[in-house]
Amino acid sequence: MKILLALALPFAVVAALLAAPANAAQGLRLQYKNSSTTPTTAQAEPWFQLLNDGTSAVPLAQVKIRYYLTGTETYRFACSWAVVGCSTVTGTFGNGYLEVGFTSGTLAPGGNTRDLQLRFHRADWQSFDQSDDYSFGVQTGYADWEKAAVYVNGQLAWGRPPGGGEPTPTPTPTDPPTGSAGVLFDDFSYTGSGDPRLAQRGWTVRSSSGGPGVPGATWSPAAVTFPGGVLQLESSTDGTGAGTVQTELSTANRKFFEGTYAARVRFSDAPVTGPDGEHVVQTFFTITPLRQNMDPDYGELDFEYLPNGGWGEPANILYATSWETYQADPWQAVNTHTEERTSFSGWHDLVVQVSGGRVKYYVDGRLFADHGGVYYPETPMWIMFNQWFIDLQGGSTRRAYQQQVDWVYHTKNEVVSPAGVLSRVNALRTAGTAFQDTVS
Repeated sequence: MKILLALALPFAVVAALLAAPANAAQGLRLQYKNSSTTPTTAQAEPWFQLLNDGTSAVPLAQVKIRYYLTGTETYRFACSWAVVGCSTVTGTFGNGYLEVGFTSGTLAPGGNTRDLQLRFHRADWQSFDQSDDYSFGVQTGYADWEKAAVYVNGQLAWGRPPGGGEPTPTPTPTDPPTGSAGVLFDDFSYTGSGDPRLAQRGWTVRSSSGGPGVPGATWSPAAVTFPGGVLQLESSTDGTGAGTVQTELSTANRKFFEGTYAARVRFSDAPVTGPDGEHVVQTFFTITPLRQNMDPDYGELDFEYLPNGGWGEPANILYATSWETYQADPWQAVNTHTEERTSFSGWHDLVVQVSGGRVKYYVDGRLFADHGGVYYPETPMWIMFNQWFIDLQGGSTRRAYQQQVDWVYHTKNEVVSPAGVLSRVNALRTAGTAFQDTVS
């Protein structure tokens, strides 16, 4: 009967029946193109877009995409860019496949995720032959692709996996620990800047005077709060130095050097009160002390967001800056920076990888900057968050800006992808871990 049915139906209908079995949860369809089509490559780049041809919405957290591989190499996954946001895209490797998933989002009927620009490479960065991978194709434009499979709640919804359609056991997590010398994690569940656990866990809320920022400004612990389990820095000014309040939270110990740094940070473009327009700087960074002008052992790795510009910039700009050294007077700096001139208002996952002479900055899973050479740090650093004013724009009405941080994560001597960081942070939170520090 099956053979007669196949002979009686047009080929396109038969193909559709094979690609979308009757037990599929919704009418999902996968399209694929390849951004790296050479047989031998240092990095495979499968790009996908997922379409919902059905009549009901599909929670993306229920969806898994499998791209099938050959060989037994150890791979690392990364999301270069995604319309749905790389922070919601996960990648894990099982026995013979890369499994791509989602942490949130919904695909409406008739909807399309648009680009999921993905990549993976061997852990040792050696080139490999991808041409014998089952899911490998050479098309450079999106087209339906049945050699990669889509599962919804464990049921095959699209595609023809090699050797059958049943999912194999749960894959090992992306970026499993491979020699980390310790982990710092904090989800900032404190009662306020006076909570004794802050000092006990190695944090310092700044109260001392001095730069950076407006001369005469104070650094106020009272303006550092933890509403709803997030770190909140509120910096304000009335247009005078004496009436300017800046905020900073720092690790007390300089014990952080090579490895991976990450934080989920909320930048803001507008003040929570008062008129807009101040040249405020919102940050996540690592730093060593400057013992003397042009100190060769100085180091600093910055994410700095300027919602209203400053330093000659007329509008919002995000910098990733790596420092060799500087002197304050007369000003002389040895640094390199990468910047994007657009709004970054809202929550962002920021990751910095420090390893092998390179410093790589990621924003929401996308490689933002790659620095090296003399700008690579030489000594251990503090981890810091602060918000301060470059200068003042005048006027006496108080205006206040807020920066928030949901969590911070560091793993020593280990490079972890942005997706791997999110997987680990989610695992810590699921386990009920509010704080951990095993970094020595």
